[in-house]
Amino acid sequence: MANLHHPDYDELRDHDGFRALRARVGRQLGTRRLGISQWELPPGEAAYPYHLHLGEEELLIVLSGTPALRDAGGWRRLAQGEIVSFLAGPDGGHQLLNDTDGPVRFLAISTNGQPDIVLYPDEGKVCAADRAPEGDIHRWFFRLADEVGYNAGVEPPTPPSSI
Repeated sequence: MANLHHPDYDELRDHDGFRALRARVGRQLGTRRLGISQWELPPGEAAYPYHLHLGEEELLIVLSGTPALRDAGGWRRLAQGEIVSFLAGPDGGHQLLNDTDGPVRFLAISTNGQPDIVLYPDEGKVCAADRAPEGDIHRWFFRLADEVGYNAGVEPPTPPSSI
């Protein structure tokens, strides 16, 4: 049974500057259309790179601590208990950083179960993911610099001789 006070952290993020614990509560509860994650960020770490979703909407609730939020309007401090939302599209860009001396805990709730495209403007990357409730089966990252036109490499079909 999921519990905010005793989370079952089932995802460890361990990249310099992005160390965090994540409990995928939605998966643990078997939700199909809601993504729910409880995060714990140690001091000096960010939860994820700045990004925005084209198909997913998110809500964030600060459980403890006072993290810094970067959104489309810049950086600002969040208060314990504060709730913020991130709509799909450019205005929904976001990143959470713990630049304090103590741990930060927050709950993230999102729409789930439909494919999503995620843009990472700082890195010039894009991610395509299926967002299946049991976990992404297909999840690919690409650099935007590799973009090609719709018809790049396309050749007209040749009908088989047996028609």
